[in-house]
Amino acid sequence: MNPPEAKRYSTTLGGRELVLETGKYAKLVSGSVTVRYGDTLVLVTAHMSDSAAATDFLPLTVEYEERHYAIGKIPGSFQRREGRPGTQATLNARITDRQIRPLFPKGLRNEVQVIITVLSADQENDPAMIAAIGASAALSVSNIPWDGPTACVSVGFEEGQYVLYPTLQQLQTSALELTVAASRDAVLMVEASAAELSEDVMVGAIAFAQAEMQPVLDLIERMRAEVGHQKAPFEPMLLVSDDDKESLYQDAVKAGLKDALLTPSKKERGAATKALRDALIAERVPNIDSDADAVRVNLLKEAFSAAVQRESRRMVLEDELRADGRKPDQIRPIWIEAGVLPKAHGSVVFTRGETQVLGVTTLGTGKSDRLVDDLGLETSETFMLHYNFPPFSTGEVKRLRGISRRELGHGNLARRALERMVPGQNEFGYVIRVVAETLESNGSSSMASVCAATLSMMDAGVPLKKPVAGIAMGLIKEGENYKILSDILGSEDALGDMDFKVTGTRDGVTALQMDIKIRGITAEVMRAALEQARAGRTHILGIMDEVLSAPRSEVSRNAPRILSVQIPVDKIGSVIGPGGKQIRELEALGAQIDIGEDGLVKIYSEDSGAAEAVKAQIEGLTATPEVGKTYGGKVVKIAEFGAFINIFPGTDGLLHISQIAEERVENVEDFLKVGDLLEVKIVGIDSRGKLDLIRPELEGKIAPRAPRRDAPRGDRPNGGRDRDRGPRRF
Repeated sequence: MNPPEAKRYSTTLGGRELVLETGKYAKLVSGSVTVRYGDTLVLVTAHMSDSAAATDFLPLTVEYEERHYAIGKIPGSFQRREGRPGTQATLNARITDRQIRPLFPKGLRNEVQVIITVLSADQENDPAMIAAIGASAALSVSNIPWDGPTACVSVGFEEGQYVLYPTLQQLQTSALELTVAASRDAVLMVEASAAELSEDVMVGAIAFAQAEMQPVLDLIERMRAEVGHQKAPFEPMLLVSDDDKESLYQDAVKAGLKDALLTPSKKERGAATKALRDALIAERVPNIDSDADAVRVNLLKEAFSAAVQRESRRMVLEDELRADGRKPDQIRPIWIEAGVLPKAHGSVVFTRGETQVLGVTTLGTGKSDRLVDDLGLETSETFMLHYNFPPFSTGEVKRLRGISRRELGHGNLARRALERMVPGQNEFGYVIRVVAETLESNGSSSMASVCAATLSMMDAGVPLKKPVAGIAMGLIKEGENYKILSDILGSEDALGDMDFKVTGTRDGVTALQMDIKIRGITAEVMRAALEQARAGRTHILGIMDEVLSAPRSEVSRNAPRILSVQIPVDKIGSVIGPGGKQIRELEALGAQIDIGEDGLVKIYSEDSGAAEAVKAQIEGLTATPEVGKTYGGKVVKIAEFGAFINIFPGTDGLLHISQIAEERVENVEDFLKVGDLLEVKIVGIDSRGKLDLIRPELEGKIAPRAPRRDAPRGDRPNGGRDRDRGPRRF
């Protein structure tokens, strides 16, 4: 039997061919597509359950599966098979999820599952980008109701030019790493890290991405037209009627909904609106005597939620008032406390309104780094930022089920916001781990984490290049009328049309993340949001400066001390010694030693004296003696013809009897003894590496010693005798 012929569609993207194929693999699901870009190949499947689930939300799951065979490796785990998805795989799944989720029809409750399997990774082209394109194509050709297609592209920035689909290698030096997902007429998702780029450059990059993805959208639309399935009909879950929405809204306004929404505290505001809701529903359904009554109550609750959203949006657009009484561009009150944990290396509590984050910095040794074992470039993380969001932070009771996708996503955003400001290993040899513990949350906790992380590192003595602050922006838009909101609350995130998180220094943007819920966000609106965000973060940075205007001058006394020394690569073996003997002896002095492949040696110790002693030993083991240079030395041996001086470990030189004093020396021990310390200067090095020394203060006062010869004595002039002395005794 011959294999089925795949339907093939291709276009050029970033100078390389993008190929979509369907109809050959995984044909039992509703939509199945392979995407190839370079030698990276991804299989994406999309399927929907036949019946609706008993939920009040869309049960969509996106799974991103990495297979080590994709890069020709056997997994390093004990069982030699892949385990649960790693951090990067989870973040890649979120990119696809955030792109496709807004385009499912309201009321769809059938389970939808999108599975991405990376079959081949060339470690040049990022699989995450083409996986998102594959998900769009698989949903488009499937029978699943979905209002696509979408496309996803990445953009770099080098030498003032935008670069479409930069390779993983190019991203190492790019000033921008931007991911944009969009439909034909709307940007849906933006994720970026940047090297303090201007707001205009960021807006231009988004516009560039949207223009360059049009051929991909054309390709998927042609694919859907030719091989796509008819969309399956579905019965949307019961939705509240327009009449109920209108009547409940009018009654709520008359009953004082605006006053309830202007209650300053989140907890009190929630109690006030709930009391108002329950009273209005009780008027309509006095008793719940049947299932129909229960359904009616649930629909009225939805109608009241719609009334809250409508009135909140009206207050912003017409009254320029927000739920907590602020103006659109106003930042909540901020207070900061540094050095709150006695044993931590650096700690800060950052509170903005009812959002509070504890930032804690720990400085570790070179062996504390994290090996990134995914399908990208093999790297080692020396800066980590972990974000925690416990249920008590929102006043709720939930089971703790490990790290959520949301926690990974927020932590990654905060890490990318700060990573370009963290000093490199050559400047600051510690491994840095920052933990952002969310203690209270009423919106913008991820941005509070950026501020807390910045200050906690400064409290620990990390020499950040510049402090970074973050702010979350929102948008309320009706027709041509819109208001941009600074430092949004949790409720404003839910009722608004955009969640736009921006981080940066005073000089430019370092990261941003944007999720847009409506179509038609223009470049003008994005530029206005970025400018308002710049003003907001400048205000926040000013308050941060009042607490810590610069990093502590020294690292925390609780942190291990670190010294570093650069040695020649060919001297690494001298430090390690046969079978590691030498390095074990050095570490026995009270330090931990980490040697990089580039010859950078890091010495960690709680005892600064021990660290200095080990550093001196290493410098001695790896130093290269230079003619004409003066060294401090120690007499280690006396001979008839001179003294042997140790100038650094393992390296001795001969101070000949003729070079010891200005007068004639008959007995070396009359001038020098074993253990004496003195300065000597190297005047010659023979081909065997033997050193000839002189007392530097005698230069020009005594005749220089004739250079040592390598020829046999019988071939030397004068039978190997000096002109004014007897036979040389070696």
